[in-house]
Formats: sequence, structure tokens, C-alpha cells
Amino acid sequence: MHIESTASSPSTSIAKGSSAAGVDLPDLKVFVFGLFFVFGGITSLNDVIIPKLKGLFTLSYAQAMLVQSAFFAAYLLVSIPAASVVRKVGYMRTAVLGLSLMTIGSLLFVPASAAGSFGVFLSALFVLAAGITTVQVVANPLITLLGPSETAHSRLTFAQGFNSLGTTVFPYFGAMLILGGLSEVDASAMTQAAMQAYRSEETRVIVYAYLGLAAVLAVVTGGVWLRRNRLPPSLAEKIDMLAAFGLLRRRRFAFGSLSIFLYVGAEVAIGSLIVSFLVQADTQALSEQAAGMRVTYYWGGAMVGRFIGAYVLRLISPGKVLAATATAAIALIMLAITAKGDASGWALLAIGLCNSIMFPTIFSLASEGLGKHASDGSGIICMAIVGGAIIPPLTGHLADMMGLRLSLLLPLACYALIALFGLYARRPEVPDALV
Repeated sequence: MHIESTASSPSTSIAKGSSAAGVDLPDLKVFVFGLFFVFGGITSLNDVIIPKLKGLFTLSYAQAMLVQSAFFAAYLLVSIPAASVVRKVGYMRTAVLGLSLMTIGSLLFVPASAAGSFGVFLSALFVLAAGITTVQVVANPLITLLGPSETAHSRLTFAQGFNSLGTTVFPYFGAMLILGGLSEVDASAMTQAAMQAYRSEETRVIVYAYLGLAAVLAVVTGGVWLRRNRLPPSLAEKIDMLAAFGLLRRRRFAFGSLSIFLYVGAEVAIGSLIVSFLVQADTQALSEQAAGMRVTYYWGGAMVGRFIGAYVLRLISPGKVLAATATAAIALIMLAITAKGDASGWALLAIGLCNSIMFPTIFSLASEGLGKHASDGSGIICMAIVGGAIIPPLTGHLADMMGLRLSLLLPLACYALIALFGLYARRPEVPDALV
């Protein structure tokens, strides 16, 4: 999933006078860029394993979408504790903790497969996502530290480009490895033990993929541990979350936080349904493997759109650009719902292009005028990413009741509210006494 790291999550405010500011450590820059690549890649792999687990465990769409709920719940539950860890032990040691959790989460796919249990798979995904969240709390301030402050924004944008590269590359190869056809069996004629053995065998390809990730992550974790003293302990400011939630009294910030919730939810929901949508006989009638490989167009569109959007946003008000891209997403969803054949499938994939500028644009518009409370606000926005845990299962529930096409009306409604926020925030916000 293409999730931008916020400019600072609850822990990312760097204290003034930090002795590490402006340090040029090329090897750590490469490490952080690599983390952004892995963040995006692992998250977008969910779109590939959802159809695999859905078929294997005979799940409804709503149940299958719990994969995203387990994953994105970590953003809500882990961000604040991870922020506290950064303040106590520093950036590098917190990175080691996060990478260790990612490694453990990947390894948990082994007992999940052996147990043939969907619930254990969800637990493994949560642990994996908890590690990703922890490392993301570290990544942005680390980018800020590793070079001159005046070029920090450029470094962060460059790093986020690696995030998009990961979301584009991982689904393609993940589909090749994971989305082979399931063997035909009659579940009603199998004993519980036989069904467990069947599921264990069929999930082995998922295990192989995540064991490979675990091996890479273990090597990276060891490398970071050896460099744990390259930077001094964090001096990040303590965030008063009660004060941060008080910012929701600001209509612009509250509307922007809601828009982040809706954007992440809509983007993840659509990405999760692409494979199931493209295999339908009245869409593109692809195999699951071929459909999974086309997921890369969805995330690749987001990557290309970022470069186009970077230019357009210099010429046109960000609020108007946001409203226009959200409206385009609505039009594409309507085409996906009403059209048949290739037009329907490609319309759904093209929504990725519209998504490209939404997160950073919503974030910047919502944060305008927050002044000294900008870091507090970014913590709330980071928690709003939990939309990826809530909107997808609701969309799945609609798919079970109304069919895949009509279930897209929920993401459509999300984009409609985002368009309204763009129009609402098209004029610059003036700081006032509330901040």
C-alpha cells in the first residue's frame, strides 16, 4: 500500500540544538531510503495475499479485508508507544526494535501456515505492521538529521519516491510467487485434519515469500545494531496528546484528518479488490496471477502521478488540484461500475494516478496555520491512517451484499468528501489565537 510517512509522527519533532543535526552519513541515508522501499513493498503485498487467503479459507469479502484491518490497526495502537521508545533509547536502537518486530512478524507466517489458521495469519500481519510503524516513527526525523536542514524536504520527497517504487515492484513479483492456482478440493468431504493439512500445503508459497523477507530484515537489523552509536540518543520533544486532540476543534484540521482517514481507507480498499475485480468474467477474465501482476499499474500510477503533481502543484492551488483529482477518481469509479470488459478494469487501475498527490496535499492543507503545534497535529494525522483498517472491511461487507461493482460506491463517497475538503481548503489558512 502506498502510504506516505507523515512529515512527523508523534515522535518526530527534533529538539532544537540536537547535536546530530546536519550530519552527513551516506550509509545511513542509503539505509533510510531502503526502509521506505521496504515499507511500501511489504504493505502492497497485502493486495496479493488477500485473494490467496480468501480462496484458501473460503472467506467472504468482509472477512478477507480483515487482512488490512490487522495491518493498519498498528498505526493507531503502536505510533504513540513507539514515540516513547524513541525518546528513551534513541533513533537507531528504536530502528533495531522495529526491524526485529518486522522479522518476527515475517517468521510468524511459518506457524500460521502450519496451523492452517486465518487468525494466526492476522496476528503475524499485525506484528509485522507494528514493526513497520515503529521504524516509520524513526525514518522521517532521521532523514531530517542526515543533512542540511534547508534540503530536508527534498530528501524526504526523494525517500518517498522509494516508497512508491516498492509498492510498484513488490506486487508484481509477489503475484508471480504467491498467486498460483489452488488445487480443486471438496471442502465438505474433508475432515478437519485433512483441511488443515491442505491449507498448510497451499500457504507454503506465502511462507517462502515472507521467509525471504525475514532473512533480509535480519541482516539489516544486524547492520543497524552495529551502527547503533552513530547518532546520539534522540532529544525529541515530548508530545502532549491531550493538547494534540484539542486541535480537532479547528474545522480545517478536523476535516483534513477525516480526509486522511477516508483517503487511506479508499486507496487500500480499491487495491485490495483489484485482483477479485479483474478476474470477473465481465471485466477482464484474468487468472489470479495475471490480475495480481496488474496491481503494479495501480501503484505505479501513483508513482508517476507524484512527479506530474509536483509540477502541477506549483501552478495551481493545492486545494483545487486535490478537488480535481478526487473528482477524477469518482469518474473512474463510475466507469468501473458501469462499463464492461477492459474499460472497467483499466478504469479501476487508473485510480492510482489520482491517488498520487492526495496524502501529501491533504496533510499540508490540514496542517496550515498550526504553528508550533504542527508536530502535535502530525501525530493525529498519523493515527488517522487507521482508515486503512476500517474502510476496507466495510467495503468488503458491501461486496458480500451487493456485489463487487456496487461496493465501490463506498470509496466513491470517500473521494466525494475529499473533493469537498479540497474546495474548502483552497484558500490559505491564517494562524489564529487557537494555536
